[in-house]
Amino acid sequence: MNYSQGIIMKRFSYAATFTPDDEGGFVVTFRDLPEAITQGDTEQQALTEAADCLEEAIAARIDDKLDLPEPSPAQTNEHIVILPIQTALKAALYLAMKEAAITKVQLARLLEVDEKEVRRILDPRHGTRLLTIERALAALGKQIELQLV
Repeated sequence: MNYSQGIIMKRFSYAATFTPDDEGGFVVTFRDLPEAITQGDTEQQALTEAADCLEEAIAARIDDKLDLPEPSPAQTNEHIVILPIQTALKAALYLAMKEAAITKVQLARLLEVDEKEVRRILDPRHGTRLLTIERALAALGKQIELQLV
């Protein structure tokens, strides 16, 4: 599904396959993000590495202005890996901007800030206050809804 056609992703958790390797560890791959591959010596370490790998893959796609894939439902024997909340919110803002066909400069005008501030807000590696992300999303007619599962 292409999110630039009016649909904002509401879920940022991806299915990961843990494949045992020859040394007793696990190789982790994501069906929806073929570039995201990592490993861990134990299942817990593999899960930790998978979360970091997922975050980096999404950050790279945002940096490269690529589409973010819709998460596929998990299949049997797959693990669900959840994108860290701040990166998920920045990804949601990125998708909202694509949906609105708005540039960083245009969003900066709406927020009455310098364009560099919008670049920082969208940068997954830059710590951004929640209120700032909420304000940016609100400028695009979006709001955050939290759901615990």
